[in-house]
This record gives sequence, structure tokens and C-alpha cells, in this order.
Amino acid sequence: MAIVDDQRLFTRGLSGLVEMLPGVEVVGVAYDGEEAIALCREEEPDVVLMDISMPKLDGIEATRAIKDLLPQTAVIILTGHEEDEHVFEGIKAGAQGYLLKDSEPEDLSRAIHTVWAGDTIIAPDLAQKMLRTFEGERSNTPQLAPPPLTERELEVIKALAQGMSDRQIAQSLGISEKTVRNHTSNIYRKLHIFDRTQAVIYAVREGVIEVRDLEYRPPETP
Repeated sequence: MAIVDDQRLFTRGLSGLVEMLPGVEVVGVAYDGEEAIALCREEEPDVVLMDISMPKLDGIEATRAIKDLLPQTAVIILTGHEEDEHVFEGIKAGAQGYLLKDSEPEDLSRAIHTVWAGDTIIAPDLAQKMLRTFEGERSNTPQLAPPPLTERELEVIKALAQGMSDRQIAQSLGISEKTVRNHTSNIYRKLHIFDRTQAVIYAVREGVIEVRDLEYRPPETP
């Protein structure tokens, strides 16, 4: 994995902490967005821990560029409370995780393994901020007719929005994980999007599901 932050002491400390996590190897660090893109192009990390406010290129634009270059690389944006207005933009840029810089080491470990497995994780208080942003956008934007999702697809996308893994969705709905993946693929096709984070954003913004249907659920620890 790669670590990106313009605060060098913080970056070195975080790198040392991450190196102690089981099953995680740091392949490099970068101190601005442009360095981050070059690092990812060279090393192709599975996961990137990304700061937001950096010189030359901020974390949002760097995330967007990295996801265009390496769609399979998962990005976790690290933020402080004062930066939480960027939550929505970071998710739209392709980040799969949003974590506060004062999170506990076990939360960081869980987040890394969660996004590496293809799931999404957002700190609960940041998730609430994101949901308020969704509602604000919906109230100021003319609403379109939602795509024709089936009842089962609606159940699946609600589960995706709650941060549930394929295994959890399968267990809760009494279906196989393969069937969950098939429903997810159909949702992507109908919504013209490419990952579960975009599916949740689109679904909430367009009224396919209501904000009240969302409830943060910590993902399973791998």
C-alpha cells in the first residue's frame, strides 16, 4: 500500500504504524498529489491512504487521477473534522473509504482490509455529514424518475448502502453470494455506474432509496 500526506513527520509515523499491521506492506510514501500519482503508476499499490489538503495537487484530484489510472486500487481518504465538507467530493472522486486521522489503529487496520476486499467504509460521523449533503443536493435538484430496479435489487442496494459485505447481504436475504454479485452487476448496468460506492451515491441522490433506510454498520473484520 502507499501513504500520501504532506506532513512528513505524520507520514513517517503512519508508515511505521501501518508496517506493523498484519498482512500489510508499505511500498512507498508521497508528500503531494503529483508524487502520489507517480508513485501509484510505478508501484500499483492495492490501497492508498490519501490526505486531502496538499500542495501541487490536492487529495481529491489525486484520487480521481489514480482511479482513472488504476481502477482496482482502493483509496482511503484520511481527514480531520475541519475537512469533512470534502466527504462528498472524495466519494465522487472514487474513494472507497473515509477515515478520521485520530482513528484508533484497529480502525485503520479494519479500513485497509475492508477496502482491499472491495467494500466501502466511512467513519460514522462522516457518514452522517455525507447523508446531510445528499439531502441538500436532492432538495435543490429536480428529481428524475428512478431506474426500474426490481424489489430484490432495491434490497441489495439498500444493503450496499449500509456497508454490508456480499456475505452479509447473502445471509440477510437468504441467497447465495453469487446471486448477490449478479444483482449488483444488474444494478451497475441499470444505473450506468461501475462500483458499489457510486451505486449508493446515485441511489440516495435520485431517491431510489431514502436516507432513513441507511444505517451505518461496521464491516466484518477479515
